[in-house]
Amino acid sequence: MEAFGFGFGTIVIIVVAIYLLSSIKILAEYERGVIFRLGRLLPVAKGPGIILVFAPVDRMVRVSLRQEALEVPPQDIITRDNVTLKVNAVIFLRVIEPRQAVVQVSNYVYQTSQFAQTTLRSVLGEQELDELLAHRDKINLRLQSILDTHTSPWGVKVTNVEVKQVDLPESMLRAMAKQAEAEREKRSKIIHAEGEFSAAQRLVDAAHLLSGEPVSVQLRYLQTLTEIGVEKNTTVVFPVPVDFFSGIQKILAKAGDSAPAAPAGKTA
Repeated sequence: MEAFGFGFGTIVIIVVAIYLLSSIKILAEYERGVIFRLGRLLPVAKGPGIILVFAPVDRMVRVSLRQEALEVPPQDIITRDNVTLKVNAVIFLRVIEPRQAVVQVSNYVYQTSQFAQTTLRSVLGEQELDELLAHRDKINLRLQSILDTHTSPWGVKVTNVEVKQVDLPESMLRAMAKQAEAEREKRSKIIHAEGEFSAAQRLVDAAHLLSGEPVSVQLRYLQTLTEIGVEKNTTVVFPVPVDFFSGIQKILAKAGDSAPAAPAGKTA
């Protein structure tokens, strides 16, 4: 070694420098380093930035603090009213305590996925189909509460749970389509009946208004003739009031009563 100009002290310095350089670790802003020193967990996770990990005394486990999206595979579910469904969901979670996420569970993502599958089947199995379709927000909140209770000891926070898709059988889809059609037909009949009632009420009001002024009836007749004359028709309809005929009948009846009786014929 001395022939190459390197002494023992120089070699030691080079080895120490290389060891120190290899001990330097850089953690991103969203990462934390959980350090095990001689197998024992240090009380505080390190990072972000530059940290020193002195192997083999220290061992570091990187943990990401970013939010993760976990998709739950479709689950076969039988609702409380005996309807078979296939339901999948998506879970949003993040690590809030890196030390617990490393020590308390071997793989927090896998564990959360398994809990989510069993919880999804048990919670949705207690609901009826109409509740599942109409009150999905309440079901999502309940799923989040249950999962968060399971994952809190691991240092994992379930921020949100969303039921992603509900696959209904074909027979149920046809039944729901018929129900929706019947409901719309019912609403259309009710709206039509309400329109007829309103129109009848307005006609009664108009009749009372016109009966107060007889001249207004004649004006209405003239307006009707004007509306008919606008069109290019060869037929002209002239409305005659019913009171006109009743007046003629009264005049004829009076004339018949006032006429003198015919003289009786002579008998043979």
